[in-house]
Amino acid sequence: MADGSAFVQAFTILFREGLEALLIIAALVAFLRRAGASERIAPVYAGAGLAALASLAMAWVFETYFDGNHNDLMEAGVMLAAAALMFYMSGWLFVRQDPKAWQADLNRLAERALGAGTVLSLAGIAFLAVFREGAETVLFLHALAKSGNGFDGSLFGGLAVAALALAAMFVAMQWLALRLPLRPMFVITSAFLFVMGLKLVGEAFQEFQEQTLIPVHDGGVPGFVTEIGFNGTWEAIGTQGALVAIALACLAAYLTRNRGAGTRPQATPQGKPARATS
Repeated sequence: MADGSAFVQAFTILFREGLEALLIIAALVAFLRRAGASERIAPVYAGAGLAALASLAMAWVFETYFDGNHNDLMEAGVMLAAAALMFYMSGWLFVRQDPKAWQADLNRLAERALGAGTVLSLAGIAFLAVFREGAETVLFLHALAKSGNGFDGSLFGGLAVAALALAAMFVAMQWLALRLPLRPMFVITSAFLFVMGLKLVGEAFQEFQEQTLIPVHDGGVPGFVTEIGFNGTWEAIGTQGALVAIALACLAAYLTRNRGAGTRPQATPQGKPARATS
């Protein structure tokens, strides 16, 4: 294998497999930093670091006991767990988007709102985002090294350039987050996590479909669905559509409740109705 080929393949493996996980972690870190809760970032990094170690261990298990073949059902389970956490955090972020509630006393409210359960959820998302692709990435790189000249300078060079490219994207996201108003930051992060959750559901369905546990019907599915990286089967699209419908129903209920609370007269300490708020 030519050195140039090893460089390109190593770069492609790490950048492709790491991009999605990095975007998720970067979005979580940017949200915490923008919300004035930088001290809560450490658990996110810890979750990602533990996932990297777990990925190495899992890659060793696959290589030793399964001839380098990963378990599709386990991968699907990890994807669904990650999707569930992302849907939860997406809703959590959307509900807490009101800048008045945060900016009144940002640090105090961040400390109260980002309780232990929420921080564990953030760390869990980071762990699952990295672990989902980590073991597979290690196996791909191991196979690339075995088929070529081992872990030589060309392969390490590709990994280094990919790592630099991912780091540059991470820094760019943090820079942008610090310049966005608070409400758009919350809404964008919420929407991003929801879309990523939908994507993971589709990928989990693909794993089940490869094991013939779920049928495959893709006739008439628009080509752009697969082009943007989603599962192009009606089984996945139908499930994702149902999740979107549930989310929209929850959104409508939330907006209706808030609108009602905003127009309801509130009693003053003297017992007189206060002017309705908008």
